[in-house]
Amino acid sequence: MKKPIILIFVILLIDQLLKFWIKTNMYLGQEYLIAGDWFIIHFTENNGMAFGFEFAGEWGKLFLTGFRIIAIGGIGWYLYDLVRKGEPKGFIYCIALVMAGAIGNTIDSVFYGAWFTHSHYQLATFNPIESYGTFFQGKVVDMFYFPVLTGHYPQWFPMWAGEEFIFFRPVFNIADASISIGIIVIIIMQKQFFAHHDSQPVMNQDPTTEPVSEN
Repeated sequence: MKKPIILIFVILLIDQLLKFWIKTNMYLGQEYLIAGDWFIIHFTENNGMAFGFEFAGEWGKLFLTGFRIIAIGGIGWYLYDLVRKGEPKGFIYCIALVMAGAIGNTIDSVFYGAWFTHSHYQLATFNPIESYGTFFQGKVVDMFYFPVLTGHYPQWFPMWAGEEFIFFRPVFNIADASISIGIIVIIIMQKQFFAHHDSQPVMNQDPTTEPVSEN
């Protein structure tokens, strides 16, 4: 159980250190070009799920945060059970990645509103007295932006004719990437991860028992 816990801790540490740096060294909307126009550090915040998707309103935010906390508890128990049963290490590490990402974004949602001042046209400071919100109303910090392909939809394209096209548009963070990598690897490697379940021997009838004649 030690290695999955270490993996979770390392991801959380990197995720939170980067978010703290972004919050205290950049204002909302500020960005740095890392590799031309296709890899950008762009500071943004969102109220909701991974990659900027949101639930509207204060109650939606509370529901999402509460759901995350419950999910983390469930994932933690599942991870412990996987280790106890000796399931494949690769699958265990994938679940640890998902759990680390869920915890990382939940920390933002639960604490950042009560810890930091706002980031609008200024650098935020760690100041619980003059914070921008309250507990459970924090915003998730995102920073990685990869607009690898840009252009416009053709005029014949339905619904979005002539509008700008960007791939990959969502801005995300380490926690989002951790969740995505864990899930993608599980999907790709599912046959290897679950092969031992499929090969479980079927309990047959006692070979010493004579078959019953129908006549």
